[in-house]
Amino acid sequence: MEWENQTILVEFFLKGLSGYPRLELLFFVLILIMYVVILLGNGTLIVISILDAHLHTPMYFFLGNLSFLDICYTTTSIPSTLVSFLSERKTISFSGCAMQMFLGLAMGTTECVLLGMMAFDRYVAICNPLRYPVIMSKDSFVPMAAGSWIIGVINSAVQTAFVVQLPFCRNNVINHFSCEILAIMKLACADISGNEFIMLVATTLFILTPLLLIIISYTLIIVSILKIRSSEGRSKVFSTCSAHLTVVIIFYGTILFMYMKPKSKDALNSEDLDATDKLISLFYGVITPMINPLIYSLRNKDVK
Repeated sequence: MEWENQTILVEFFLKGLSGYPRLELLFFVLILIMYVVILLGNGTLIVISILDAHLHTPMYFFLGNLSFLDICYTTTSIPSTLVSFLSERKTISFSGCAMQMFLGLAMGTTECVLLGMMAFDRYVAICNPLRYPVIMSKDSFVPMAAGSWIIGVINSAVQTAFVVQLPFCRNNVINHFSCEILAIMKLACADISGNEFIMLVATTLFILTPLLLIIISYTLIIVSILKIRSSEGRSKVFSTCSAHLTVVIIFYGTILFMYMKPKSKDALNSEDLDATDKLISLFYGVITPMINPLIYSLRNKDVK
């Protein structure tokens, strides 16, 4: 009774795939392979963008940031997930969970903003090529990248601070692989409408605004491409932004499905919804960072 009445939890239990030991072993092997590919692929892009003088351009500076971001993003959750697959003890401390939630949300927000900056870079390169060296000078693209990181940290700090202040009663089972913010909010024994409103505002500012910038940029890019008379010229210009557009579609397609409409507490209690959310989270949390360097290298002659 004393344990049931306490409102301060010292640890959470990450449910993940508990009860399916064979499936856990399969996922351990698959995710471990994906994580190695993420480290090697993104690490290689970072190294060549630094060592090759021909790649010292705004686009590859952003790409290097994106690769570093993907490494950080996956490292916040994948190692602990892999350990939980092999360990009978699947708990995480309250402070550790809060830190994991903060880092994951910060990296996710930063990537949204960074993809918007990269879309603007492609717009200037294609639609205003003569002014590109002036508009996208080092004094411009470095603060743009730094601003993306700062926005991500601030947004995550605010949302995490409001979530950790929620009262948590006896239910400490997180039906997820990691400390994902919606899964944590679901456990609170209090009204979470205020947190949902904060999340909605953050989604509008830091997910939808960069998405709007991407849509506007690519609309202008497509209009500019259609004005090119030769099909070879159109294909050449489009190839310079097709890799980024592919990454945007994959990343935003999954993350908007997860966060565009914060769910009510009742909806969050659905086991089917939780299973879907975990698979979607796994997709953009592991697969997307893995295929990013493949997309940029296989479709980019400079990187090859």
